[in-house]
Amino acid sequence: MITSIATEPGYTVVENAPLAARNTFRVPARAELLIDVHDSAVLPDLFRLGAVKTGPTLVLGEGSNVLLTRDWPGVVLSLATRGIRMLEDRGDTALVRTEAGENWNDFVHWSLGRGFAGLENLVLIPGTVGAAPMQNIGAYGVDVGEFVATVEAFDRRESRFVRLANAECAFAYRDSLFKRDPGRHFVTAVEFLLPRTRELRVDYAGVREELAAMNIEAPGHAAVADAVMRLRTRKLPNPMLIGNAGSFFKNPVVSASLASELARENSALSSWPAPDGQHKLSAAWLIEACNFKGLREGDAGVSNQHALVLVNHGNATGAQIWALAQRIREAVQQRFGLLLEPEPVVI
Repeated sequence: MITSIATEPGYTVVENAPLAARNTFRVPARAELLIDVHDSAVLPDLFRLGAVKTGPTLVLGEGSNVLLTRDWPGVVLSLATRGIRMLEDRGDTALVRTEAGENWNDFVHWSLGRGFAGLENLVLIPGTVGAAPMQNIGAYGVDVGEFVATVEAFDRRESRFVRLANAECAFAYRDSLFKRDPGRHFVTAVEFLLPRTRELRVDYAGVREELAAMNIEAPGHAAVADAVMRLRTRKLPNPMLIGNAGSFFKNPVVSASLASELARENSALSSWPAPDGQHKLSAAWLIEACNFKGLREGDAGVSNQHALVLVNHGNATGAQIWALAQRIREAVQQRFGLLLEPEPVVI
């Protein structure tokens, strides 16, 4: 039961707050305090409050990249700020500032509707703009870090707002400075350098084939976005219909020699070139090869649409979903010698 609600200038506070509607797995959990921040200017004062200053703090956007296996014994902070504006038009590119609480997919459509290129491969990814640099979200051969100019955040360690340039964010495959040092930076806005022309990325995971099925011979960026939406809708379950957090495991990145060895033993294993001469392997193929696709244990399961997606069929707990994830990791490691790494933050 919710025990109390308080509204203060710039934020609201709820005690004993339910979080089932705050995570896309729809698993039950509660927080001692839930604070929705509507004005980032209040953050310095907010972080001086006793419960926020001394207790464990979890930053939660739309909950699309988290698995809650238990109640949170502290404060959950959610930034609900909104706004998109162009800071500087440079002709071929533009610098665009987006507040952290904006929905990511809405921002992608905003950019395409104004003639910007590049974000089309990242359409339909759930979550907020503020969460995007933390995970360095990516899909179909594109990572958001390619477009981030600056991340604005409140640095809890230094008790001040900071602006971090792209190089300072240390972006890597589904990784960043913010993920490696959790809890330090509270992202308040992201500034993107968006091009008006950019070479299409259509050679990844069936995008070109989807365009062909759409009878599009000379695609533009909007057409690529349509193709990606069709692919994602067909391959990935809708979290509005069945609880999930999208891809649950990262594609493992291995040396070229190990990739060749595994390919000799498993001719159907998909792989792609990765930085520094490495290769990225298909985690979905590895999981499916271990016969987990479509598996259901109670209400915890693996999607029959895509082996990378763990799902809540209705009443699964986060602990039950995590137990299934552990079984999958153990099976893949035993058969292929690779330990899959989860993409979502597991609480």
